[in-house]
Amino acid sequence: MSSCLGIYVEPNIIKYAKVSKERDILVVDSFGIKFYDKLGDAIKQIIADTYSYKVPISINLSEESYQYFSMFSLLSKQDLKKAIETEFEAFCAGKGFNKNALQSRYVLVNDIVDKEKIKVVHISANKNTINTILQPFSEYKVSTISPIGVSISNIANLKNKENILIINMEENTTLTTIVSNKIYSVEKLEEGSKTVLDSINTKENSYSKAYEICKNSTIYTMEGKELQNEENEYLEDIMPTLYKIASGVQEILSNSVVRIDRIYLTGTLSVVNNIDLYFQEFFKTEKCEILKPFFIKKSLKINMKDYIEVNSAIALALQGLDEYGIKEMNFIERNWKDDLNNIITKIKDKTEKNNEENGENKKPSVNLSKFFRFDLKESLDATERWMLRSAGGLLFLIVIYAIFSMYLNYSINIKSIQAKEVKDDTLAQIASVERDIREAASKTAEYEQLTENLSNIKAIVDENKAAKKAIPNLLTNIMFSIPKGVQVTSIENVSGNRIIINAQAEKYEQLGYFKTVLKTQGILKSESVVSTPGTKSENLIKITIEGELP
Repeated sequence: MSSCLGIYVEPNIIKYAKVSKERDILVVDSFGIKFYDKLGDAIKQIIADTYSYKVPISINLSEESYQYFSMFSLLSKQDLKKAIETEFEAFCAGKGFNKNALQSRYVLVNDIVDKEKIKVVHISANKNTINTILQPFSEYKVSTISPIGVSISNIANLKNKENILIINMEENTTLTTIVSNKIYSVEKLEEGSKTVLDSINTKENSYSKAYEICKNSTIYTMEGKELQNEENEYLEDIMPTLYKIASGVQEILSNSVVRIDRIYLTGTLSVVNNIDLYFQEFFKTEKCEILKPFFIKKSLKINMKDYIEVNSAIALALQGLDEYGIKEMNFIERNWKDDLNNIITKIKDKTEKNNEENGENKKPSVNLSKFFRFDLKESLDATERWMLRSAGGLLFLIVIYAIFSMYLNYSINIKSIQAKEVKDDTLAQIASVERDIREAASKTAEYEQLTENLSNIKAIVDENKAAKKAIPNLLTNIMFSIPKGVQVTSIENVSGNRIIINAQAEKYEQLGYFKTVLKTQGILKSESVVSTPGTKSENLIKITIEGELP
């Protein structure tokens, strides 16, 4: 019996499901949803709850991007691979991406527009992003990491002549189109459950409560709006996102060359009651229904809706089991140890299966003397058959070990080259960043100097403007303030704001009053006003007054 633990991770929420396969029977051993603050602690708890310390784990990829290439169907497998690599390199060059920093996978499907061509569904993701996703699982055995937009098709009940669209409304929404049982396209919408849960969380301050509110909310269709009551007070947080998703799907289908027969709804938002009826109002010709895992039958013990909540996790678990999922979509780079372990597991499972079919549920005791003297002309008993199988298995493992030893050396060389490429690229990026920092610092200093120069120029201009107006204002003020009997013989602007006024009058008192007027009325700065002692010439007293313009 083989098992796999599927774990779907998004901000604040983890969905998990442990699926086992015995012969051709699939069973969900355990499943659930957890809300977390610390991802590592939540994963540790799930591993303990499901007792999956040595069980392979299948997780979801994130931030992947999808590209579509068109190739001639007559190309050989090797030429087709080279052509796809060339197309991807051209795509990276056009977008300014570093191809060596990306990891990619692809699947092929017949082009329904041009029968002579093959459509390539190409998926790429940043290697650093993949390493970040794997980091919380470093202590465990992660066997598969794949995009949920592809993996979600694992649980659908696919029919040969039916085109299907799966709307998976998780954190973001993925639209997976399946034609003739093959992935034809995957598109993304920004709207999803995150928007709804965040909106409700701001009111309730609890993601778990926000999720329960979604489960307990009911959408009433156009015919049943009069039934709406206070229990649906959170529909104002739910409905706008659902409307955007439905409208976005409508727009995509209107531009698609694929005629869709059936629409499946899944993901966190699919737990809202009557959501299938709501979407059916948007799509009159396509049948809308909730996606149910194809192998799960109705049970009195567990509500089908509980399984549907973790569809993404179940789909990922199937991705990690043999005979299910698209193996080309695994973004884990396998090594010889993984392949050898799989071979050993398959041999073990095959042996156990044969023993069960022969009624040999218990391992027989070994009689070596009998084993070495058995007659080939006689039929073999259970002990002899078991010994032959063991010897054959041991010989097979020795051969496999020799082959993988050579493969190991080859893999080490390849990995060394790849590691050097990544290292060189990282060093180049660091050098580029350092150059940008130095250039930014240089530009900052240049801009600061320019700013200072502009400030100085502005100050000079302002000073010049003020100087131009200062003398006319001074003359005007003196004209209206000069006492009777005082004559101003000259006014001189010696430097800057410095003013020298020569005045004369018949009496000292008149000149003293004039000086006081200049100070008190602010014609000149009061603290700067000084005067010379008066000198009498004939009948007039002459005086010189100095001061600064205000």
